[in-house]
Amino acid sequence: MKAIILKEYGLPHVLEVGEVSKPIPEIDEVLVKVHSTSINDWDWGLVRGKPFVIRLFFGLKKPKITIPGVDVSGKIEAVGRNVSSFKIGDEIYCDLSDCGFGGFAEYVCVPAKILSKKPSTLSHSDASALPHAGVLALQGLVEKGKVKSGQSILINGAGGGVGTLGIQILKPYGVKVAGVDSAEKLDLMKSLGFDSVMDYKKVDFTTTGEKYDLILDTKSNRSVFKYARSLNKNGTYITVGGSMFRLFEILLIGSLISLFTSKKLSVLNLEPNKGLEQISEFVEKGQIRPVVDGPYKFDEIPKLIQYFGEGNHLGKIVVQIE
Repeated sequence: MKAIILKEYGLPHVLEVGEVSKPIPEIDEVLVKVHSTSINDWDWGLVRGKPFVIRLFFGLKKPKITIPGVDVSGKIEAVGRNVSSFKIGDEIYCDLSDCGFGGFAEYVCVPAKILSKKPSTLSHSDASALPHAGVLALQGLVEKGKVKSGQSILINGAGGGVGTLGIQILKPYGVKVAGVDSAEKLDLMKSLGFDSVMDYKKVDFTTTGEKYDLILDTKSNRSVFKYARSLNKNGTYITVGGSMFRLFEILLIGSLISLFTSKKLSVLNLEPNKGLEQISEFVEKGQIRPVVDGPYKFDEIPKLIQYFGEGNHLGKIVVQIE
């Protein structure tokens, strides 16, 4: 089968389009023919081996993961003998970040326990944009953030996958939402329902004097003390990604601020696929729809990972495997 192969760390051009053996599912797995995938932070980090913590998990000198890719949408072609919850022909989607990656390929074996059935109203291209970013937004804003009606909320990095889905998840709560991103994304953000938008190159939201009940951050590029000052009393700051230095700062100093004040600052410990069924329900009700950049072709994946790293994409970068 065709796959994107990672043999060494480096810039995305180190990736190769090659042929590998078609996998065979274990007794608790299914074989999925991948129709679409999308690009994520995981791919950007894994290919480069940066930040260094990536190498601690996936190999110091060379990557143990040979096929990147975490978001997939596709159709089941074979099932292991212990699998009863899915059958051949079922259309599914999921996040592979907790089970070995492998989404940048024509086929991948997936534990049946992490799968969700693809919403019938979505194409595979749209569905592949949802598992990782959708669950990050849901867990960050609803499960951990405990969003409540009437709150003032800010999303930093609002024009990417998490932000464009997050604003749609928030709409029924009756909250006021500000979004921060590059100037090129502000019109999109307004169209999705952000009450106010800021160009991060012109405005540092932590210095405006505005305070928020909940901040969801995908960038983590400011001091933890600045984030704390931007929170109302009893406010909550949650980051889902960004600078590793800042993430450690939030883990260490943020926990002390949380201990001695009414403000809570933390890093989201993502549980992949937890809540994906709820994302499916939102889709079926017409509440959310992914913003898709693409779909692009399979052999464009290396340059698309570079494109992702430059941060100029709108919503999610999606690739059709077929």
